[in-house]
Parts: sequence; C-alpha cells; structure tokens
Amino acid sequence: MNTLLTKSRDAGADVAPYRFVKPGGSDYAVVQAAAASDSIVGISDSLGGSSGGRVDVHKIGIGQIELGGSVTAGDLLTSDADGKGVIAATGNRFGAVAEVDGVAGDIIDAMVSLGVA
Repeated sequence: MNTLLTKSRDAGADVAPYRFVKPGGSDYAVVQAAAASDSIVGISDSLGGSSGGRVDVHKIGIGQIELGGSVTAGDLLTSDADGKGVIAATGNRFGAVAEVDGVAGDIIDAMVSLGVA
C-alpha cells in the first residue's frame, strides 16, 4: 500500500475496514458507501471506524479494498451495498482502479481514482 494522502474523518456510522466511503451527514464526516451511484470520496484503512469515532480515509495513492465480486486488473471499481469493490458499469461512479485480479472476499491493492465510468 502506497498512499500519498490519508485524512482522518468523523465516522457518521460504523465503517468496516477496506471499504469505499462517501460523505456523511456533516462536514468532514464519512459513512460507508452502499451503491454504485454514491459519491465515493476514498477507501477506509485497515481499522475502519466506529460511529462517532474517527476513520482514516485513503484519498490519493494505492489503498486496499475488499472485493464484492470478481475483478481484473485495470477494472474501474465502484461500491456494492456493503461498500466493497465491484466492477463499475457505464454511468456508475467509481472510486478506484484494480491493480490486480481478485474474487469476492479478497483484499487487493487499488489506485484511488474518482470519477464516472
């Protein structure tokens, strides 16, 4: 993992480790992403965070994401209902690019990259 920018944020709800996060209900708060249409802002670190506590969010560089399905290196990744990385379809927001192949449950390296597929 080679992150260039990691920011500590308020956890607006429980955030599991290695999950996509989106803006929470207040400034500088995040919650776990839950859909391909969510505005992903980064990936939670290996500790995640408890509601009301803090969570470190990888914003730039290579982070790690838990997969919710099979991916191939180079695939654009978006969030499934649990904040796990899955392949982004055209029109989906994405939060990372897979660095390696993987299957559901794997934790892989992914380049944090935000956009719309």
